[in-house]
Amino acid sequence: MIRLAFLRHGETAWNRDGRIQGRADVPLSAAGRAALAGRRLPEPFRGAPAYCSPLRRAVETAALLGIPAPRIEALLIEADWGRYEGRTLAALRREEGEALARAERLGLDFRPPGGESPREIMARLSLWLGTLAAGAAGAGGAIDPTGAAQGAAVAITHKGVIRTALALGYGWDMRGRPPVRLERSGLHVLTLAADGTLAPGCEILPLEET
Repeated sequence: MIRLAFLRHGETAWNRDGRIQGRADVPLSAAGRAALAGRRLPEPFRGAPAYCSPLRRAVETAALLGIPAPRIEALLIEADWGRYEGRTLAALRREEGEALARAERLGLDFRPPGGESPREIMARLSLWLGTLAAGAAGAGGAIDPTGAAQGAAVAITHKGVIRTALALGYGWDMRGRPPVRLERSGLHVLTLAADGTLAPGCEILPLEET
């Protein structure tokens, strides 16, 4: 089994303003960079193989944490929010009212216009998890024979992807509150089994000061 840590990228100006980012390639804000300065991964994950969303905010986060050359993984990209990107949820609820409320109650099958549903994110994340688990088995459990830490890996990604990982691990249908409260600067550590599935149970580890 592998301890797999999901870390959300640092804050952007769109995060601060409550705007839906999706695939928009928004960089970290000055405040987001400052919050990550002087921080690093906790010891169990320092030197572990790292995988990173291709979006700039995730890549910047990895660099600021001193993660050397993370592997860019397209399957870790944020959800596609289609026509909702750049909008605030408050504004959308005012404009769309009950229609949006009904759509949100679909849980895993909620799809923004022109965007991607959580169930579709689940499919691509499951593909990546299966590949990761298979690679670990082929490398004798090390994930990457050149990795300093065996049995551990880190994914620098997005809120939508982390929520989907929790849905996979806990069997959550994305109706109601998530099984675990997400932390902006915490590692959400789940257990990845040899068959590529995530087990219920999430440990949250804070970033450490250098």
